[in-house]
Amino acid sequence: MNLAEVIESLLEERNLDREKVVAVIRDGVLTAYRKKYPNLSFQARYNTKTGHVEVLVEKTVVDTSDAKGDNEITLRKARIIDPEATIGSVVLDTFAGAVGRIEMSAARQFIAGGIRGVEQQAVYEEFKEKAGTIVNGRIHKRERAGYVIKMGETMAFLPKSCTVPGENLRVGYPMRALLKDVLPTARADHQLILDRASSQFVQKLLELEIPEIFEGVVEIQQVVRVPGYKSKVVVSSNSKEIDPVGTCVGIGGVRIRPILKELGQEKVDLIEATDDLEQLVAQALKPAEIDRVVVDEEAGRATVWLAQDQRSFAIGKQGQNIALVSRLTGLHVQLQEDGSQKKAGAADVDLGALSEESEKSTEE
Repeated sequence: MNLAEVIESLLEERNLDREKVVAVIRDGVLTAYRKKYPNLSFQARYNTKTGHVEVLVEKTVVDTSDAKGDNEITLRKARIIDPEATIGSVVLDTFAGAVGRIEMSAARQFIAGGIRGVEQQAVYEEFKEKAGTIVNGRIHKRERAGYVIKMGETMAFLPKSCTVPGENLRVGYPMRALLKDVLPTARADHQLILDRASSQFVQKLLELEIPEIFEGVVEIQQVVRVPGYKSKVVVSSNSKEIDPVGTCVGIGGVRIRPILKELGQEKVDLIEATDDLEQLVAQALKPAEIDRVVVDEEAGRATVWLAQDQRSFAIGKQGQNIALVSRLTGLHVQLQEDGSQKKAGAADVDLGALSEESEKSTEE
């Protein structure tokens, strides 16, 4: 069984550990012999010069002139193998018996499974420290459940549930994604799981594109997101001289532009962090112009007064903007028109279902 070329090919193409590959092949050959000869004890070694796996059988040294069976050997023959052999000792002798197609088929299956295991371990060791970071790849193919992404020589998987609704992912195009999970063993043929729909993806993009965030001068306090619609990001500065929002936007939008391009049609609202909840609610409701905010922390409610023509801006498409504000602040937001004679709760927007629906879509 000349395996030298096979082993070298595996080492070169898949960047696998030589000793682990040799061990898998050696154990696979042993599987075949143990299946054919269950009453014998075998060992195997890989001869690098010949490219063969040599199968050895354990034999007990006996004093009779004719040893019985394949597990006994005379003292005279044993001392040819091991000059120090004695009666009752065990020596390893080359096994001359053969195995059939059934046993070799079992060996091939064992070796194939073992090589997959070695590959998966290599992938896990290479990428386990990169989990939670942005990675680059190219869209390799589309499947029913998502997209296969080629990252160098390694394949990753982007589930449909982790894509941004409405984005156009084309085979052959480059893309960036968050490395969400690195699995020790493959699940449904996939070991590296990517994500583009989470809040963490937006946060990591900001850290990657904006030096002040990467260096810790500007900090991201919170991110809430409805993928494909909008992300709201609360940022703060560790220096009074640095405007956190302006720093993230850049002159003429030069810094935020690559992030918006990556997110497609999705908008990003940057909000300066503040301990004043009323001010935070007012900022978070942009692009709506807010006249006044009153927060009742005990009730977990913020009542917002604004003009009628600003109401649709505050609510957003299908209530998503105001739902994001509710998630960001932890408050139930009520909109009240200026000059209205209605009771305070009359112009309420029911955020329960909207917030729950938006949160689910973000988590997915």
